[in-house]
Amino acid sequence: MKGFTVTLIDLAMPVRTSSRIDALPVVIIGAGPIGLAAAANLAERGIDFLVYEVGDSVAASMRSWGHIRLFSPWKHLIDPAGRRLLEAGGWAEPRYQDTAPSGAQLVEQYLVPLAALDEIAPRTRLGVSVEAVTREGMDRTRTANRATTPFTLRIRDSDGSLSEVLARAVIDASGTYRTANSLGSNGLDPLGLPEVSDHVTDALPDVLGAGRKKFAGKHVVVVGAGHSAANTLINLSTLIQTDPITTVTWVIRNRAATRVFTADDDELPGRGSLGAKVKKLVDFGVIDVIDGFEIIRLSLDGDRVGIAGNRNGGVEHLSADLIVNATGFRPNLDMLREVRLDLDEIVEAPRRLAPLIDPNVHSCGTVEPHGFAELQQPEPNFFLAGMKSYGRAPTFLLATGYEQVRSIAAYLAGDLAAAQNVELVLPATGVCSTDPAATSCCS
Repeated sequence: MKGFTVTLIDLAMPVRTSSRIDALPVVIIGAGPIGLAAAANLAERGIDFLVYEVGDSVAASMRSWGHIRLFSPWKHLIDPAGRRLLEAGGWAEPRYQDTAPSGAQLVEQYLVPLAALDEIAPRTRLGVSVEAVTREGMDRTRTANRATTPFTLRIRDSDGSLSEVLARAVIDASGTYRTANSLGSNGLDPLGLPEVSDHVTDALPDVLGAGRKKFAGKHVVVVGAGHSAANTLINLSTLIQTDPITTVTWVIRNRAATRVFTADDDELPGRGSLGAKVKKLVDFGVIDVIDGFEIIRLSLDGDRVGIAGNRNGGVEHLSADLIVNATGFRPNLDMLREVRLDLDEIVEAPRRLAPLIDPNVHSCGTVEPHGFAELQQPEPNFFLAGMKSYGRAPTFLLATGYEQVRSIAAYLAGDLAAAQNVELVLPATGVCSTDPAATSCCS
């Protein structure tokens, strides 16, 4: 478009806004760990905010995989601002700081109490989805007075009604769990997927709990080469012990599951042990592995699913009762169509952050400290944070997101010194390779 330019704001100066904007709240999208950490940091600084969560409860996405144990121990999972607010109300931090909780334990013992605080609960709206973000009276093409114009968020309530709210700033911490990557290696859904959708499940199904009857006695194909796939494979192997007619096939797009099997130096023991467990199951014949298989078509085959894929230069066919899509996740950018974004063309992360996390070239063992400066967009006072800020990169840790929102809150408060003073100490992860001959970390 001739004459249309997008420039990033000056990183050295907070955006000047009008008194009208300053009277509006900051809107946080998502009431998961990072969204609630953002709320805690804003509350400490006396900045008004609203939190919108699409689920009927806080951390709804995490609850859906609550049976899975996290990689990080408790000491890396509690946001400092959240801890201070909780302790002021008499909350006691979990005693076993070096143990890793399950998702459900993190929700019930930390996130639910945090969300219930007087500083946060009255400002949280559940069962509300954010349909779109824009500027009041402006689409993305208008520039004049943009920074001093409030954000408009169109929201859909649980009864389906639509309304709009204004905000001085927006922190999108909605995550990526609800937008899975495709089963097709080309990024598109395989042909025939709508006809067999009842046979396809999301990543991390509860095969030993609520989903046991669905999986027991079935032939299950798990697609994906990352840690979500590994967790599901291990749980399915446990199911086989009590229901031996259950069978499991692991389909990998690449030559090997690099992210799972290169973790000997992982300082997060829970993650480092996954590869060893899965390798043992493969070696003992509990799990069949088909590598280099790129799904191109799905079809009904009686009560089963026919799976056609390219492999070794030809087309091969599989059959399954159920398919688990553990291919990873991607950000939902549809609601941000009228927001000016500057994203990396590979991983769909903020352009300044992308070189630090690109799984094709970056070792996951270290992540440089980063905050508002790497996360802000050409749209003044709009930030992607948490897992969504990583785009399609699979290496996000909660401690990273906590430091992100601490820095963002400081920036919005006008405390530029604190915003720029970002610090991050992470355990070496050992789950990616910078060897150019190795396959990509991405599922």
